[in-house]
Amino acid sequence: MALDDLRDLLIEELRDVLSAEKQLVKALPKMAKAATSPKLKKGIEKHLQQTEAQVQRLEKVFESLGEKARAKTCKAMEGLIAEGSEVIKENGEQAVKDAAIIAASQKVEHYEIATYGTLVTWAKLLGETKAEKLLAQTLAEEKATDEQLSLLAGTEINLEANEGDAEEDEE
Repeated sequence: MALDDLRDLLIEELRDVLSAEKQLVKALPKMAKAATSPKLKKGIEKHLQQTEAQVQRLEKVFESLGEKARAKTCKAMEGLIAEGSEVIKENGEQAVKDAAIIAASQKVEHYEIATYGTLVTWAKLLGETKAEKLLAQTLAEEKATDEQLSLLAGTEINLEANEGDAEEDEE
């Protein structure tokens, strides 16, 4: 696709993020299975449901723009998922692995926040009100998920991961 104007760029980035979300739908169950914290596992499962809804919402965005919902492989998400998969395969203390799963999850969230923030801005500039509203809804969900991950990390997971270090220091 030639990028001749902002609308072309919007469509191209929508195809990229559609791929990213579809990749996440496949990756999140593996992350949930690897998590040992019940709260983390539940949070990842909730995010999976949200991500499935976000794929459907993206299809509505394409429809509102009169375009076919076609994904274009998102290399960035492939890399982020590959990095998260490496963490899952590592040996080590479960609390530390849970902390690593949160870190990998937040990298994904920050990528999505940056992407959806840009898409909302472009849709607004182009006067694509329906697309803007749908994309803004997803952006808000991504921000909320990131906040939940930060809260869980700060109040529980990272503290548990650090307890193992403290016990080793005492020996």
